[in-house]
Parts: sequence; structure tokens; C-alpha cells
Amino acid sequence: MFRLWARTFKDNHMLQDTCISDGTKDTRTHKIFRALDEVCCQFDLPRPIWLDKTVSEFKRHRKARFTQDNFVENVEFDYLEIQVIEED
Repeated sequence: MFRLWARTFKDNHMLQDTCISDGTKDTRTHKIFRALDEVCCQFDLPRPIWLDKTVSEFKRHRKARFTQDNFVENVEFDYLEIQVIEED
């Protein structure tokens, strides 16, 4: 089972969170992108852009923060954080 936890923060306070589970036999990358799409749908957000620093942070820590720089549209929070909490 693959699980991804997503949270939005404003002024160091968590505004929303969700956990997305994926039990398919797809690749890890596909599961991550599919989970991020689901998070954006649940939180009513535009899809963030994966910058080089975001990718390297995610590879090192299994966690990434998407700030305003990662979004084309204006967002009402300081950052969206995603973290892989379980992998098969």
C-alpha cells in the first residue's frame, strides 16, 4: 500500500490535511502524481509545478513543500507539504 499525506500551512498553523492511499501496482512516480492530483482536487487547488529544488528535496526526504513559487495562480496559504508515509 502507498500512502501520501498532504497538508497546507499558513503562519505555521495547519489549515487542512488529507491522506491519499493507492493500492495499485503502478510505478511510484505515477502514484505520487495521481495522489497529488487527488490532493489538489480535494483542496480545490491548481496543480503545482515541480521545480528542481522541490524534486531534489523530495528525493532526499520523501517530503516536499510547494510554496507560492510552485503555483501559477495565487494561493491562500504559505505552503503545501506532501510526504510519503508508507510504500509497498
